[in-house]
Amino acid sequence: MIGPALVLAVIVGLFHVSAYVFIRGRAGARLPLLIVAAVLGAWAGDTVGARMSIDPLRVGDFHLISASVVAWLAIGLVAILAILVPERSRAAGTATISTTLRRGSVPAPSGTKEPEPEAPPS
Repeated sequence: MIGPALVLAVIVGLFHVSAYVFIRGRAGARLPLLIVAAVLGAWAGDTVGARMSIDPLRVGDFHLISASVVAWLAIGLVAILAILVPERSRAAGTATISTTLRRGSVPAPSGTKEPEPEAPPS
């Protein structure tokens, strides 16, 4: 059976990851890691708050302040590790794909015929 502490840790973790993405503007591919880290951090923070029993703001037996602090510490840890770990390099044969938009008409390639406008029905 799933206890209420885990459910509240998921809610608190998702809230804080949402706040982080709102502040930062993007999370990219590390979003799943942020969610897992924040949920586990909130769950661990609740346990730490229960052991220390100094948390003034609680929801039932869930220690909200300590859960939030440890969730933010976990989010910060993932953010720091994302900076320190080098990105994967591209293979030598792959090129960067870019698209550009140009205003105006583009001539049809040689050897192709442009479609003629249809005559209106009489």
